[in-house]
Amino acid sequence: MVQRSEQAGSGVGGWFAAHPSAVLMVTQLGAILVYPFLGDSDPGRATLGVVGLLVLVLAVFAVRATEALTWVSVVLGVPVVVLTFLEAFRPEDDLVVVASGVLHAAFYFYTAYALIRYMFHDDVVTTDELWATGATFTVVAWGFAYVYAAVQVVWPGSFTAAVDPEAQRTWVELLFLSVTTLTSTGLSDIVPVLEHARAVVMIEQIAGMLYIALVIARIIALLSARTARRSAR
Repeated sequence: MVQRSEQAGSGVGGWFAAHPSAVLMVTQLGAILVYPFLGDSDPGRATLGVVGLLVLVLAVFAVRATEALTWVSVVLGVPVVVLTFLEAFRPEDDLVVVASGVLHAAFYFYTAYALIRYMFHDDVVTTDELWATGATFTVVAWGFAYVYAAVQVVWPGSFTAAVDPEAQRTWVELLFLSVTTLTSTGLSDIVPVLEHARAVVMIEQIAGMLYIALVIARIIALLSARTARRSAR
């Protein structure tokens, strides 16, 4: 595994190179703030596609910092790029939407797996690995949002909401559902009503609890051990 150095490079470019997980996390959080301004128009969908591509590039870069095989990212990433463009301009094509959702989800879940391997590689916690804890969480949320997008096409009416309850949920609504489910805040007004949708939501709830219990707990334990060693010197 390539271990990122805290001193890698200098200036802004060097910081970005040394902290790909930070760039990935900040970009995804920024995308959340941008989405509401774009709406569901064709230009908005195209812009969302460009933002998604940027996130994908950053995700691949983050994965390359781990032992995870780069070719897996390429095999998944290339068709995802193509489907991102197709979905932006053919949002009514169910086959495209389902294929895009499945491959996007696979790509993001693989990225999450690679980031977790990156964090678990050794007993040294770097700054970028701290950023990776947040980046992994957002990556998983994105992955489940794409799963929801596919689910509501395969099983129409899977989700309902207080506003326009019979309509298919928008991408922002599905991402909102994913984030609230993963964080267990329970604030979402988007509700799964069919069995398949509820099953996926339950899986995400379990994944969120396991992530906090296993990954976050391990990082905190390593940080505490590092502080104890410094105090003992």
